Amino acid sequence: MATAGEPAQLPGSIFFGLALILEGLAIYCFLSVDVLLFYLFFEATLLPMYFLISGWGGPRRRAAALKFIIYSLVGGLIMLVAVIGLGVHSGVSGQTTFLLADLARGNFDGAIGRYLFVGFFIAFAIKAPMVPVHTWLPDVAEQATPGSSALLVGILDKIGTFGMLRLCLGLFPEAAHWATPVVLTLAVVSILWGAMMAATSKDLMRLVSYTSVSHFGFMVLGIFAVTTPSITGSIFYMFNHGFATAALFLVLGFLVHRRGSARIEDFGGVQKTAPVLAGLFLVSGLATLGLPGTSSFASEFLVLAGSWQRHPVYVAVATLGMVLAAVYVLRAYKRTMTGPVTEGTAEHVTADLGGREKAVLAPLIIVLLVFGFFPKPMLNVIEPAARATMSQVGMTDPQPVVKEGVK
Repeated sequence: MATAGEPAQLPGSIFFGLALILEGLAIYCFLSVDVLLFYLFFEATLLPMYFLISGWGGPRRRAAALKFIIYSLVGGLIMLVAVIGLGVHSGVSGQTTFLLADLARGNFDGAIGRYLFVGFFIAFAIKAPMVPVHTWLPDVAEQATPGSSALLVGILDKIGTFGMLRLCLGLFPEAAHWATPVVLTLAVVSILWGAMMAATSKDLMRLVSYTSVSHFGFMVLGIFAVTTPSITGSIFYMFNHGFATAALFLVLGFLVHRRGSARIEDFGGVQKTAPVLAGLFLVSGLATLGLPGTSSFASEFLVLAGSWQRHPVYVAVATLGMVLAAVYVLRAYKRTMTGPVTEGTAEHVTADLGGREKAVLAPLIIVLLVFGFFPKPMLNVIEPAARATMSQVGMTDPQPVVKEGVK
């Protein structure tokens, strides 16, 4: 029951119904081969997500939901202008069409392509999210339920990076090349800013949200580096990030539910009272920072190695994000899980994870470990799509330079 001054929460059955609707709309968005349909599903996902945020969570959840919807609608309106412009331009040279296959054969070089690219990119940068249009995500993560945050970051926000790959690169290769220096700069800033904010965060849920800002920067870096390894790694990163962040949100959600607080300073010595919970937090955190043996390592390595071929300076700076990732994960684990058992932990965190909680987390951890040691089956599925994107953009991978006299 809600306390005085706190809005009442809706029944759990409605939550699951909205979650299923959201997943269905997101799937249709990923499968759309028509830009207009893509836009309609892109906007339709906002409604169930808004109610998932505003209906359950903390006392300021409705303000967070309002901020989410305002940012998203602004991005959607900008993309609507770009979609209309796309249809108008396609109608100039023939029949108006929104089919991706037909649009990919069109000519969007020059100023018109750059304007349209910017319109789509802004919408996807808000969705992803990237600095400086990321500020809605920490507020939502702090106030929404862990399940809502996992759905948002694990599925919904991937529409942003997917759109960059499918539309920004696929339809506007010349404009993408023109914008690459700015986009890569924003990607590196997102990597470092998200990691630094995570390292200084005092709230566990905000910490996880800032890690996502950093990770989306890696994905965008891989996409706009435009090499087969970087694009393959970026797509694999989208897959891995969904599982790692979902596991982190859920295990911390179980912890926060027990303690009644998400503030890091309210914890300490949890590994003595709930060792399984502490262990799963450590595994999820290590997967988030890209430890070898977890699937995030393979995707992050491919992004950096593939991007180095074209943009070594950006990659050199971006690698600082990996160092900061170790800082924020291990620092959070040390402050919450190790040391003497604090009074708050002893009073509230008295039970370890139950059977249902372990059953929820087990598939996520298994996926992270299995594809960490055996990434090849997934990479074999992803690489042809990456090669098709390279062909569509009309670019080839840089060839290694061999100096004379060196065998």
